[in-house]
Amino acid sequence: MSIISPQEKQKDAATVNYTNIASKNLLLIFTRNPQLCKCKTRLAATVGNETALDIYKFLLNHTVNITKDLNAAKQVWYSEEIWADDIWSPSIFDKRLQQGNDLGIRMAKAFQDGFASGFERIIIIGSDMYDLDQNDIQNAFSQLKKNDFVVGPAEDGGYYLLGMNSFKSELFSNKDWGKETVLASTLENLKNEKYHILEARNDVDVYEDIKDINAFKPYLKHIKT
Repeated sequence: MSIISPQEKQKDAATVNYTNIASKNLLLIFTRNPQLCKCKTRLAATVGNETALDIYKFLLNHTVNITKDLNAAKQVWYSEEIWADDIWSPSIFDKRLQQGNDLGIRMAKAFQDGFASGFERIIIIGSDMYDLDQNDIQNAFSQLKKNDFVVGPAEDGGYYLLGMNSFKSELFSNKDWGKETVLASTLENLKNEKYHILEARNDVDVYEDIKDINAFKPYLKHIKT
């Protein structure tokens, strides 16, 4: 797997021209590098590290398929290092490296960069949402034409999607990331704003999230229930 250095990526990023994106929509996709024992660790506690990695790769491919044809600029933000030759085609996805000590700082940086580049509507998603399709994301962008913010609540008390028309720093601070309080805290920050809440969706963190979904059954044959 070849790796793009931060210096090379910085040079490439400087040449990216977004002026032809008529919609002024930007989709940020946050992803972990799919490496053994480094992703889906809570799921791995039940299904094993290799199966958890296989499931995560399956989810990554799903995310590529539901985002590649969107009428928006698309950036994939890697957790550890930028991989040059993986499933994220550089002709479709602008590759970036997350920066910061916690998730809030990393997401804030991505949004700030997007607005500084001239985008007007920016949405962020993760890369492990099987219960999400292209229409959901298109609907979220449409909602940003009528609202200033859009939130997709996850069933575990977090959110799977966040969108905005202008940067709001409070959304990225004083959060217990990964805990069930994130959604409530986020909505509290938005109580004086015009926002839209999407339908709740199930993200994939633990075995119980996928055990009854047919698409995952080939990966779970070894699990005794």
